[in-house]
Amino acid sequence: MDWTHYRFVSRWPLPAPAPVVYALLERPEDYPRWWPQVREVTRLDDTSGVFRIRSLLPYDMTFTARETRRDPVAGVLETALTGDMEGWARWTVTPAAGGCLARYDQEVDVTKPLLRRFAVPGRPLFRANHRLMMRAGRRGLHELLGALDAV
Repeated sequence: MDWTHYRFVSRWPLPAPAPVVYALLERPEDYPRWWPQVREVTRLDDTSGVFRIRSLLPYDMTFTARETRRDPVAGVLETALTGDMEGWARWTVTPAAGGCLARYDQEVDVTKPLLRRFAVPGRPLFRANHRLMMRAGRRGLHELLGALDAV
């Protein structure tokens, strides 16, 4: 087993139409406004940007995300990731009862030296850290959607 390889799947049921959620997710430069662990996103061009994230554990991760697929009809946003992690991430937003389901898939190899050094003993903490980050992101997006409804 490669202890620095991770696969994550998160499912966010959200109370809004799929096109509304998709439109918010395709604007990563706005993520820090509603997702506390996404500390900074710097757009490089129309299809890439540098992300700095930090969850509960005291370390930042920085990576470049480059768009590889944008398909609003299918509800798919996919990026290639390079930097402190190498791999890919994909949002798939589909209609569901009461709104939509935003599914986040990610498969990465961690390259940050600190995380590689503590790969075996830290793995449960790193996975929990990711779960907390995703939970906060779902909560933040849910609150943003509620605020948009109120306008």
